[in-house]
Amino acid sequence: MNIHKMGNAIIIGGGIAGLLTARVLSDYYEDVLIVEKDEFPQKPEDRSGTPHAFHPHRFTVQGRLITNRLFPGYEDDLAANGARGVMQKTVYNMNQYGVMEFLYPRNEYKFSRALLEWVFRKHVNQLPNVRFLPQHDVTRLETTADRAAVIGIRVRDRRDEGQEKSLSADLVIDTGGRFSKLSAWLEELGYNVPEPDRLKVSIGYSTRRYRIPAGRVHLLDKWDTINIAGQPANGTYTGVFSIIENDVAEVVLYRPGGHYPPTRADEFEQAVAQLPSPLISEIVRELEPLTAPRGYRVPELYRHRYARMNRWPSGLLALGDTLCIYDPIFGQGMTVAAIEAERLEIILKEQRHAPNFEKRVLQQLEEVIDPAYWLNCANDMLWEGVEYAGAEPLKGIDFGKRYMELCLKHATMMRDFRLYGMYWAVNTLTVSPREIYDPQVVRDVLMASEEGMQWLEELLQSYGRPLEEILEHELPSFARAAETA
Repeated sequence: MNIHKMGNAIIIGGGIAGLLTARVLSDYYEDVLIVEKDEFPQKPEDRSGTPHAFHPHRFTVQGRLITNRLFPGYEDDLAANGARGVMQKTVYNMNQYGVMEFLYPRNEYKFSRALLEWVFRKHVNQLPNVRFLPQHDVTRLETTADRAAVIGIRVRDRRDEGQEKSLSADLVIDTGGRFSKLSAWLEELGYNVPEPDRLKVSIGYSTRRYRIPAGRVHLLDKWDTINIAGQPANGTYTGVFSIIENDVAEVVLYRPGGHYPPTRADEFEQAVAQLPSPLISEIVRELEPLTAPRGYRVPELYRHRYARMNRWPSGLLALGDTLCIYDPIFGQGMTVAAIEAERLEIILKEQRHAPNFEKRVLQQLEEVIDPAYWLNCANDMLWEGVEYAGAEPLKGIDFGKRYMELCLKHATMMRDFRLYGMYWAVNTLTVSPREIYDPQVVRDVLMASEEGMQWLEELLQSYGRPLEEILEHELPSFARAAETA
């Protein structure tokens, strides 16, 4: 790539989002430094700074497409370290309306978060202009005298308590995630930071890992994923079984609304046995527990609105979980980070010298976040005890909740694999929500059942307009969402 490179950039946070960002910036900056508070392990292991890393992590189709372009061959590295391909393995999805079972059509790999991060870090380490600074806390941003531009950061070495130093940069990007202090730093600099939108979900999930004994290798040959979806009306847990690397399987129990899955081994196994299907329980009886169940809780999903600030310092950006966190059950977080990194890459290529570069980036990242956060809200607000608190209402959320549930019901009961695939493709950000909210698709779904026909008649009578105009009035535009797919 023949690009005249700019000066130096600093990335706060060495997780998945930070590594994706480093790969993008390496093509446009002479020197890229990743500052991370943890020490990096020498083999695939979870870090103390990522307490959620033990639990399942996945890329959706769109995330995988982007990461394969940014890190060519990384899936070969996953496979070399024991990750397992799932092409033509069985997917079993059960919800309150029935079961959809099929063979997975793509040659993807399942992995732990620790293995994925280790492989990405290996690829980034091979970039000659990217360096790592582990075991350092970022204490504040450094700015020009008028505080209009960020020109670096202040860091403290965790191995030498109290010792601080300044690091200068032409660009600072915060990918520190849910532990980011960016809002507080901006407020200290005198910026008016809006309150984030919050979805008070009280999500709890517990994960246990198991060894697959040599005598049970048939499980490796058969299964991709077993997903027994929680039922909001009955308050049941979601249970998911999958196989990651080196003959290790994992089971996660999950539920929003403040009713947390158990972390004691006997209670965990009992909860798995009480899922609406006995399938996961029957399988894990054949396995050897490797760990006790580990729990993690997410009190709320947040979405920062930095793009709407009247003033924003030049030389500063944010990406990944620093901007927004998602319900983990749909596996959107890493994919959104990949889409954001790709969007940053496009803007660097086309507009890096344009005025207000940073504000343009934040605005486009907000457009990436829009559909993911809205879909999270539409799904999680089906559960009792989940509440939205934002500066403005979520447009069309009641319509979205009802319609998406009707799509799932119709697709499952009628075994409509096309609609079922579209439902999951939208929820995993593979296609834009526009696909499933296309007027003809909406009309077909509503006309397929008495419940839907009655709702359609109510809508037409209430609005006195064609369905196309009703949808335009009811729903967000998802203006740029199609560009993420």
